[in-house]
Amino acid sequence: TTEDGSIVCFRPDLNASRMADSARRLEMPPFPEDRFVEAVKQVVAANEAWVPPYGSGATLYIRPFMFGSDAVIGVKPATEYQFRILVTPVGPYFKGGAKPISIKIADYDRAAPRGTGHIKAGLNYAMSLHAIVQAHNQGFAENLYPDSATRTKVEETGGANIIFIKGNKFVTVGSPTILPSITRRSLEYVAEKYLGLEVEERDVPLTELPEFDEAGLCGTAAVISPVGKITNGDQEICFPSGMTEMGPTLKKLYDTLTGIQMGRIEAPEGWIYEIC
Repeated sequence: TTEDGSIVCFRPDLNASRMADSARRLEMPPFPEDRFVEAVKQVVAANEAWVPPYGSGATLYIRPFMFGSDAVIGVKPATEYQFRILVTPVGPYFKGGAKPISIKIADYDRAAPRGTGHIKAGLNYAMSLHAIVQAHNQGFAENLYPDSATRTKVEETGGANIIFIKGNKFVTVGSPTILPSITRRSLEYVAEKYLGLEVEERDVPLTELPEFDEAGLCGTAAVISPVGKITNGDQEICFPSGMTEMGPTLKKLYDTLTGIQMGRIEAPEGWIYEIC
């Protein structure tokens, strides 16, 4: 909900495009993108009473999904599919402020080269469950997965892309095996067009981690979750931004993107879809 009381949705067109790409990779029929956007609008309007009020920090989370629904046993594509949308109100992600988290370099691989790491599919999350339980038991909030081919470069975490700040540069990971996060793509635009940062999308060697000023995980729910420390075996990499609060540049990025989402800052054309 925006400041003027309107109910809006953030970039459903890109979500439609990403679902279509994932469907093609899984031999599922892509759901038409215009019907996807219209379905999102109808579902949100039908659940208007569940949309949290402006200023609460809470939002209505939207999860479109597809699944094979006919009677098939065997390794082959289904012949019948269902498209559905689940919505649920969710409270503010940072109830006590955005406190930096501690993560570790994973002992496991997340996605293989030329595999399915770049698409939105349940299988990509299933493989991370054992690793995240282990990380939590060891006192870490998440795993940071290196590339599976060489285990020398940063890829992403179990549920989010990772971003870095280095001076006046906004650095993101360029890899064909990670999810093309819509939040990350939006932050790249905000970094360049709103904050005047230099944006780099490239390989990030693990050896470069100590050189960054700030780090954060980006995704739909948190937008940006600051990272204060990364542990790689016996090595602890502590970022200058510290473990107390979100670093200054990530805070500007967070405030700008959430300001756009909530209607406090003018949005780029096509980013915001008004529902009612």
